[in-house]
Amino acid sequence: MSQDLASLAKERGIRYFMISYTDLFGAQRAKLVPAAAIADMQRDGAGFAGFATYLDLTPAHPDLFAVPDAAAVVQLPWKPEVAWVPADCVMDGKPVGQAPRVVLKTVAANAAQQGLHVKTGVEAEFFLIDADGAGISDLKDSAAKPCYDQQALMRRYDVIAEICDYMLELGWAPYQNDHEDANGQFEMNWAFDDALVTADRHSFFKFMVRSVAEKHGLRATFMPKPFPTLTGSGCHAHISVWDKTGTVNAFHDDADEMGLSPQGYSFLGGIMKHAEALAAITNPTVNSYKRINAPRTVSGATWSPNSVTWTGNNRTHMVRVPGKGRFELRLPDGAANPYLLQAVIIAAGLDGVLTKADPGKRYDIDMYQFGHTVTDAPKLPLNLLDALRAFDKDEGLKTALGAEFSAAYIKMKQAEWASFMGHFTQWERDTTLDV
Repeated sequence: MSQDLASLAKERGIRYFMISYTDLFGAQRAKLVPAAAIADMQRDGAGFAGFATYLDLTPAHPDLFAVPDAAAVVQLPWKPEVAWVPADCVMDGKPVGQAPRVVLKTVAANAAQQGLHVKTGVEAEFFLIDADGAGISDLKDSAAKPCYDQQALMRRYDVIAEICDYMLELGWAPYQNDHEDANGQFEMNWAFDDALVTADRHSFFKFMVRSVAEKHGLRATFMPKPFPTLTGSGCHAHISVWDKTGTVNAFHDDADEMGLSPQGYSFLGGIMKHAEALAAITNPTVNSYKRINAPRTVSGATWSPNSVTWTGNNRTHMVRVPGKGRFELRLPDGAANPYLLQAVIIAAGLDGVLTKADPGKRYDIDMYQFGHTVTDAPKLPLNLLDALRAFDKDEGLKTALGAEFSAAYIKMKQAEWASFMGHFTQWERDTTLDV
C-alpha cells in the first residue's frame, strides 16, 4: 500500500512536494505543492494544461492530472524541506497513453505477464560548462586525452562529491565517478535496479546534477554533442532480465561462451532487430546524430556506434557483452528520455523473446578501424528524420509502445525536424552564397 504523503511530511519536516512528470521531449514539468494540500493531490493529482508542455494535446483538452507515485518520493538532500515525487499522467480518469512514465509502466507490465523482470543501469555522461553555456568551465581541462584525468577530476571535486554524497544518502549505492573522454565531461554510476526505479532515479539525477551545478555557478548539460571536436555524451544502458521474483538472472548461462542464456540471446536479438527504429527514441534530437555519426574526435575515438553490430567485451560496437548474464547497449545518448529509454529497450527485447529473434553474427573486430569491412550489418540512421521514418515503419515496436504514444511521438518529433530544416545556417551562406 502506498505511503501517506501528509504523514511523511510531518515525520520528515517536508514543507513542499514537487509533483513532477516528464513530457515526450524529456522536459521535466512540476508543481510545488504545500504539505498542507498534499492529501488532495495524492488522491486526485495536480492539474496541468497538457498543451503547454511537449505532449500531443490541444488547448481544448481537459485538465491533465499528475498523480504522484508516493512509493518513489525523494526528499531533496540539498533542500530537505522539499520532496520530489514522480507522477503518472491521467485525463478524464484514464492514464494518458502517450505520457512517458505511463508508457514504461505499461510495457513493464506486459513483460511481467511473460514472467520477465527487467533490471537496468545507466551510465549518465554530462558536461560542466560556463553558466552562460559559452564553453568548458575549466580552462585548465585542455588535455588531448582527458579521460580519467586525475587533476581535472579533483578541480571539480566539490561538485562531483556533493552529488555523490547525495546519492549515498539516498541509498542509490553509487560506486564510481570519473572524468570522461571529453574536456569538461564527467560520468557518475550507481547500482542497477528495476527499470522503473532506474528511470525515476535517472530523471531525478538530471535534475540534481543541474541543480548542484547551478549552486556552484556552473551549468550542466546532457546534450549529446555540444562541441564538434570532442566526444559526445552517451547514456549507456546495462540490461539483464530476471525471473518474476527478481532473484534469478534469466540471462545467465555458465555453459555458454558469452554467459548468455537462449532467452538472453533472443532479447538481444530483439534489440538488434529493432535497432534502426530504436534510435528514434534512444537518440531523440537533431544533435544526437552528430554523436553517432561523428568523425574521429581529438581524443582519437568517438566511443559511439554507427552500425548495428554486437560483440563481446569490445566498446566499438552498438552492443557489447561485458560479463555473464547482461549486456550493454551503447547507442543511447544524454538526451534520451529516462522513461522512454527503458520502455523501448523492454519493448524491443520482449518482442525478441516472443519471436525467438536471432541477434545475428557476432563481430570481434575493432569497428573504428575495420568497420568498413562489415558489409552485412545495417547502418544506424544518419539523422533524426531517418530514425523517425524507421520507427514509423516498425509496426511491431509501435504496437508494443502503444498506438497513442507512437502517433504522438512521431507527430511531434517530425514537427521538431521541420523546425530545424526551416532554420537558415551560416553553413548555407558560406557554401552557396556565390552559386
